[in-house]
Amino acid sequence: MDDALSLDDDLADAVGRAWLDDRPWEFLTDLTAIGNRMGGSEGEARAAELVAEAFRDAGLRRVREQPFEVNEWRRGHTDLELVSPDDRTFEAVALPYCPAGAVRGELVDVGYGTPAEIDEVDVEGRVAVASTTTPSGGRFVHRMEKYGYAADAGAVGFVFVNHVPGQLPPTGSLTFGEEASIPAVGVSKETGAWLSEYAEADGEVELTVVAETVPGESRNVLGQVGPDTDETVLVLAHYDAHDVAEGALDNGCGIATMLVAARVLAATDLDLGVRFAAVGCEETGLLGSEHLAAGTDFDSVKAVVNLDGAGRFRDLVAMSHASAATAGVARRLSEATRHPIEVREEPHPFSDQWPFVRAGVPALQLHSDSGERGRGWGHTAADTRDKVDDRNVREHGVLAALLVRELAVESVEVPALDEYDLEAAFREAEFEPGMKAAGLWPEGWD
Repeated sequence: MDDALSLDDDLADAVGRAWLDDRPWEFLTDLTAIGNRMGGSEGEARAAELVAEAFRDAGLRRVREQPFEVNEWRRGHTDLELVSPDDRTFEAVALPYCPAGAVRGELVDVGYGTPAEIDEVDVEGRVAVASTTTPSGGRFVHRMEKYGYAADAGAVGFVFVNHVPGQLPPTGSLTFGEEASIPAVGVSKETGAWLSEYAEADGEVELTVVAETVPGESRNVLGQVGPDTDETVLVLAHYDAHDVAEGALDNGCGIATMLVAARVLAATDLDLGVRFAAVGCEETGLLGSEHLAAGTDFDSVKAVVNLDGAGRFRDLVAMSHASAATAGVARRLSEATRHPIEVREEPHPFSDQWPFVRAGVPALQLHSDSGERGRGWGHTAADTRDKVDDRNVREHGVLAALLVRELAVESVEVPALDEYDLEAAFREAEFEPGMKAAGLWPEGWD
């Protein structure tokens, strides 16, 4: 880590300027002012243009947009009506890739919605009600796993209940880019309390969703710094967001953090080239990173650094996705800078590093910890710019730059992931049932 911290004059100047730079906040202001940045939408296209302009301003070269076709999901209206034992309606939002249509069934409370809890009750022909959070003491179980497992068990509908108070129905994609099998909606914690009570009384609901999935187009925004080398370090962050909010925390902060890191790295000499990719359609199934990965020679990528979640909160978290080498780089950076970085080695498939990790590319995801379990304001209408402290963005951007710089040192060894070790890590973390239900378990691991 001595190489990363031996700052030449140009790099030292860039790091110093980063502490006082107003441009990350200005960028975040312009990005969140767009409004809807849902994958494939007009707002996402406007956001891509904004990112490309910011890349050029940061000193990246070969800045370009990379379009790709997607299944664009468009929201209509949603009705959730209790038909028995009372007659009343509740606010609900459809989850992306929810199919259009109407279903009717008895409510069944499946608690946190873990596979074990769903196995304990009869969900056949019923509407499953599950929390957005997960019990402490184990890994966090993703929404796609809960939904997929309930659907496979015969549920005709799925209700996702926010665990954060404030009348905030949550959203979040049901699949990776394809229309889902059964209707699913998000409701507030307050509504969920009513539905759980009605479930005990064999309450019945009718759920109606108007939505459509149509051919659309998204785009990645690409650029690079450093020399033209056969081997490179790839830095990712998604710029799209759900249509219910401004997407300031998820992932406006991550994109702004990327811009800080890019500006710092553009000011220094690097052994290896560093490629930057602001990817689209992460929220609707990692579609941008999948498209990027499909055109990438994995042997040419030394490591991937994903900034989904960086800059949101004070405490930086480095997820090493079963790579001892990238975990070691994060720990050395923490020690050298005297900045606490929590390293989590457990992998997961729910962000843009996954298409690369799946292929054996070592990765780090720089996230940040609010101290709460779950998304907090994320994926709700409360994900707005006023929640952001841009000091975190600037600080995490500098730390990300130093980390990427260390990975770009030619003598720093970062071995490719062993397929069998990676599979074992996912099995040890008990991902297999949920990932299979979500359609994410790699075929070669069966």
